[in-house]
Amino acid sequence: MFQLKLSPRSAFDPVLVQDPVYLRPAEASDFQAWASLREESRGHLIAWEGDWAPEALQLAAFKRRLKRFAQDKQQGRAVSLLIFHRNRRALVGGVTLTNIRYGAARAATLGYWIGAAHVRQGFGAAAVMALVSHAMDAIGLNRIEAACQAENAASRALLLKCGFIQEGRARDYLRINGEWRDHDLFAITANEFRNREKLPPNLR
Repeated sequence: MFQLKLSPRSAFDPVLVQDPVYLRPAEASDFQAWASLREESRGHLIAWEGDWAPEALQLAAFKRRLKRFAQDKQQGRAVSLLIFHRNRRALVGGVTLTNIRYGAARAATLGYWIGAAHVRQGFGAAAVMALVSHAMDAIGLNRIEAACQAENAASRALLLKCGFIQEGRARDYLRINGEWRDHDLFAITANEFRNREKLPPNLR
């Protein structure tokens, strides 16, 4: 069951728990575990992510990421969390909400990654559901958008399992591994999410 722990943290600095994972913002002490998991998963991740800079897994780059996350948090522009196995406390991936828009849109873009050794074990889906629920309840967003390459079967299955609906395809959407790649576009609205949560677990 989803649990949200807000106080004394802000809506952009949450600790979220949804079995079998918990989510929290990255800290400097996470560097070694983060760098190791990313390096071990390089062959898996580079097929789906933007090009990695040569210094991507260095401590200085990690510290720059933390600084940028802190700025985004203060400005209410993004939420960036690491995903941990709840019982083993092991890092398994990460999830983000970026490009948060307010006003008439009240929308954001979802991103996520799971280490190669942890895919297809329910960690990504649990993390996505926890963050989507938080975004709609605590931040007040109405729409969460996501994109994945058509051949990324695991990511597509994750989004569909979480109630996202495919809305179309964007040509040359992101540069991946040196090439511009088409991506399928998905989204879920607050009404769709809440109606889904009312269903029995076996019908979701």
